[in-house]
Amino acid sequence: MEKKASDFRYNTGETKVPWAAVGENYNAQDLMTIIRFMMKGKGEAYDEALKTVEKDVLALDKVSAPPAKLSLDVEVGKAENMCDEYLHTTGSTFLTNCTAGFEIACKYTGLKPGDEVIVPAITFAATMAYPLSIGCKLVFADVDPLTLNMDPKDVEKKITDKTKMIIPVHIGGYPVDMDPIMALAKQHDIVVLEDAAHAFGGEYKHRKLGTIGDFGSFSFHEVKNITSFGEGGILCSNVTEFLPEMRRARFLGTDFSKHIPNWLYDVTAIRGKNGPFVATNFSTTEIQGLGLQLQIARIDQIIEARRRASEYLTKRLSACDALIPQDLGNDEIKPTFHLYQLQIIPEKAGGDIQLFKKKMDAKGVTQIPHFGPLYKFEILREYGYDEKAIAESCPVCEEVFNHRFTHFPVYGLTPEQLDYLHDVDYWTGIVSRCRGAEVLAVQEMERNEAVWADWLAQENEYAVGDRKSMEAGGGKYLNFIAIVLRKK
Repeated sequence: MEKKASDFRYNTGETKVPWAAVGENYNAQDLMTIIRFMMKGKGEAYDEALKTVEKDVLALDKVSAPPAKLSLDVEVGKAENMCDEYLHTTGSTFLTNCTAGFEIACKYTGLKPGDEVIVPAITFAATMAYPLSIGCKLVFADVDPLTLNMDPKDVEKKITDKTKMIIPVHIGGYPVDMDPIMALAKQHDIVVLEDAAHAFGGEYKHRKLGTIGDFGSFSFHEVKNITSFGEGGILCSNVTEFLPEMRRARFLGTDFSKHIPNWLYDVTAIRGKNGPFVATNFSTTEIQGLGLQLQIARIDQIIEARRRASEYLTKRLSACDALIPQDLGNDEIKPTFHLYQLQIIPEKAGGDIQLFKKKMDAKGVTQIPHFGPLYKFEILREYGYDEKAIAESCPVCEEVFNHRFTHFPVYGLTPEQLDYLHDVDYWTGIVSRCRGAEVLAVQEMERNEAVWADWLAQENEYAVGDRKSMEAGGGKYLNFIAIVLRKK
């Protein structure tokens, strides 16, 4: 069997005595343990169904054989091909996680101590981890006040002759304004690495996010729109000369097309922008590859469901002028709606986002600001970074994080949950504007189909808005709120 350059095969083929270093296979009882973990339940109905499953798995075990290989092989290759087809790329490489993609891209760039890497002030710690670990200087770009993405105008201000890489992050799956960043990178010979962890399936001006820069790295961690059994990532690249190297960079530079005397393969250096580099091990498994295939097949439907939920919330939340709801994009800007981005206008709301989050928590609504500004973490202080100075250079970041910004969930929410999200902030906004009255009580009324039907028949702007929301896929708003006020 022909060996792939990126693949170390433990399966020695059809031999009477297989190679000695062969691992133990999973048996039927192991599979049942995995099934119990993946399909948790309780009650008699679950127990009875599980007995049926176990009987069938044990029967299947008697007439089947485990796969010859569970690590990097056919299913991983199929997943990579599906990514290439979907992203319109070549050479997509399936890795252990998104952070592994960052490391490979940084190694290709040839980053060294003292080189400057521009990152957004707000992102996940993984974005900065590898450059920081090798002694690069992190330069923090301020963020756009509406999207929380890297602000290209601030990036331009912070480029120096030491800048070697820019890492734009599509926060929550909303596209960064990439054209000016790519123009700056071309002008100064800077490598652009897209942190597309939230962005698989999003588009910027008819191009898939993660395919615009020199490199793009995606995450399939368990909290992302699509997953590959808990972890995984895809690295893609527009660096033509590096594409043949990229999959070898996944597994130690192992090259089966070359041999050393008396051995099966050679281990070679990977060719980077400014010379060779050492590859490490970021190999994935066949199970991960199979899981990714299943989810890629329905990525468009997943994003569409999240879009409809976001659209519904945006329409309802727009009624409150103290809120700035999620931008839904347009024909050229297509988010993935990994997170629903919500801002509050403190001057109109009678309080800032910290008060808002407390009220939401009290109502049982989980919202995560998602990322703290990187420069506030202890690790950067230990590396000598001046938190106060960086904060002063990123005033927008400070303002939106501390006073205005949060995220709502939009994953698989029921119509009732979407309505509840709307209720909490919509009515809080109304109450906050009742300056001339004392709020005596805010009560939730019982679900009432008749009242709802009567309401929809009305022609006032709010009823019309609810009708349109239902037509767009929103649920019935059956839980009504009674606010008892007393004039001051």
